[in-house]
Amino acid sequence: MWQIPHTNNATKGRSWNVMRTKWTLPDLPYDYGALEPIISADIMKLHHSKHHAAYVTNLNIAAEKLEEAKSKNCASSIIALEPALKFNGGGHINHSIFWQNLCPKSQSGQPEGDLLKEINTAFGSLETLKKDMSAAAVGVQGSGWAWLGYNAKCKRLEVKTCPNQDPLEATTGLIPLFGIDVWEHAYYLQYKNVRPDYVKAIWEVANWKDIAQRLQKAKSG
Repeated sequence: MWQIPHTNNATKGRSWNVMRTKWTLPDLPYDYGALEPIISADIMKLHHSKHHAAYVTNLNIAAEKLEEAKSKNCASSIIALEPALKFNGGGHINHSIFWQNLCPKSQSGQPEGDLLKEINTAFGSLETLKKDMSAAAVGVQGSGWAWLGYNAKCKRLEVKTCPNQDPLEATTGLIPLFGIDVWEHAYYLQYKNVRPDYVKAIWEVANWKDIAQRLQKAKSG
């Protein structure tokens, strides 16, 4: 997210002006109502246009304050901004993946090829993956996420949970492939307080093509 101007011999020795490009709310790859009846249009609109938008706005505010603190060489202010950067930056990262992880039910399909092979190696079967990840998601205390991630060091899929908006890769080292958002704003308008029903249903709109592409990229990276 940083742009550094080109330099030549005439500018060597001078301080560079680093221009920060602001983060923006990504468009959804489908209409708000495209995931119905699994996730209602009302939830999607609120979740995307309000909650995700707020993370983007607050991330940009925190980043601007960080630049100001760095310009003043104020270590105390830099450290104080860490929670806001982690929370809002994580919220932006997590949701940007989440929207791509989902698709209309008619387009969901099933995992195949290398993705299915890796699922079978790590979990024994797709059904076991669903069971394990669903249990992890339902078991998150308060707000957070359940993730299917790729451990590049062990070359293996793993299920992990993250509290609040903690981003998976930055906090665990796993590369995120598929996430289930279990913040109440992701499901409460439709599923009330019955989180297990929401978690069970979300598999019906899992975008296995996107998940497979993320796995391929994780392996090649």
